[in-house]
Amino acid sequence: METLNASGARRAPWNKGRLTGQKPPLKLREIWAIRTRLQMSSNARELAMFNLALDSKLRACDLTRLQVQDVYMGGHVVARATFMQQKTHRPVQFEITEQTRQSVSAWISARGLKPADYLFPSRLHASAHVSTRQYARIVHRWVASIGLDATAYGTHTMRRTKASLIYRRTKNLRAVQLLLGHTKIESTVRYLGIEVDDALEMAEQTEV
Repeated sequence: METLNASGARRAPWNKGRLTGQKPPLKLREIWAIRTRLQMSSNARELAMFNLALDSKLRACDLTRLQVQDVYMGGHVVARATFMQQKTHRPVQFEITEQTRQSVSAWISARGLKPADYLFPSRLHASAHVSTRQYARIVHRWVASIGLDATAYGTHTMRRTKASLIYRRTKNLRAVQLLLGHTKIESTVRYLGIEVDDALEMAEQTEV
């Protein structure tokens, strides 16, 4: 819907020409397609970022603020980590799978990062760590590299992907709520869009 600006001229809506709404999660084949490209390009930084974004299910503002000491102790990357969420001010735990531990460890070693360093330092002098905007551009580049429409995906794609896969396999909504760090289960329902998806799935399996 168009609106009028101060001079009385018509102003196009802010989202004209943009895809809005929830960003879809990646499918398994898409995950492996991106991961393979990053491995083949020997991009240690982005491979670690991609793998950890999937495992941690953290919001962009939290993923970009991770420090080495949050995931690396005693000379190795831990299997489970805890991080204080910026939005809710509540801690959330997440698993770090073996392949993610390997890629994160390789990145820390290659960059020579210290415990108090940000895990993903910015290449710009204005910021100590990668900004959420920089991270969003990186995500768009990942999805575009495998032929997907970058405008349809975003940083919440990375947060939703593993959570969606876990729910599809287990139907355990409470577990997904805990993994996402949601305070209310209703938030998890809305975030995953599962009510509509489950209803359609049941409808598809019902013949009349």
